[in-house]
Amino acid sequence: MFSNQIPLFISILFLIAFCFPILLIANLFKDTSQSNTRNRTILFYTIYLALVTIASYYGLFDTISLPPKIIQLTTFPLLLFYLIIISNTTFYKKALKKIALSKLIQIHIFRLIGSTFIILYGYSLLPKSIALIAGIGDITTAISSLFVAKAVINQKSYAKNLALIWNTFGMLDILVTSTLAILLTKKSIDTGSLGVEFLAEFPFCFIPAFAPATILFLHISTFKKILNPKYA
Repeated sequence: MFSNQIPLFISILFLIAFCFPILLIANLFKDTSQSNTRNRTILFYTIYLALVTIASYYGLFDTISLPPKIIQLTTFPLLLFYLIIISNTTFYKKALKKIALSKLIQIHIFRLIGSTFIILYGYSLLPKSIALIAGIGDITTAISSLFVAKAVINQKSYAKNLALIWNTFGMLDILVTSTLAILLTKKSIDTGSLGVEFLAEFPFCFIPAFAPATILFLHISTFKKILNPKYA
């Protein structure tokens, strides 16, 4: 199940760390009238990642294709689920109105997990370009989220503009990372060079299966919270 290309303890630590994004997202509903949604959120992600694990075990992501199989089978469907189904539900609209902007921002602290890209590069499992761009971008977004959230909580005069700049940076980071992953896959197919195929391995397949779609949806929700008066 676990890849033998990297020490087992790193895979285990990664799995433990991956629990935090799910709990943080679920806890967004804790202070709303829809607190029961918290348990449903945890259940949804547990089932979803279990299915991703099974798919990885049976090699459904192993074929190198363009776009990568894992993006076709997980990233795109999850993003469509968020944008077409979740965003049009009454519970989402009510929850977004009640969730504080500062919480939507500081939740991105979970992107410290992006340091995994740099770790995998250290074991020669990812190209340097995506490791540094994705890793540094995620870490920067994660740490800066705390300062931006604090400015929002303290109602600083520049808080709204700062939040917009931060949110734009964080969204561009994940879009650039996803695009780069596809470009590196094309290069890998054309030249046989190292691509991002290791991200199809368990448990690191959770990154493309969960992160791009979820992070994009969080950023879109944050833009709605900042720019749309009905969610203020």
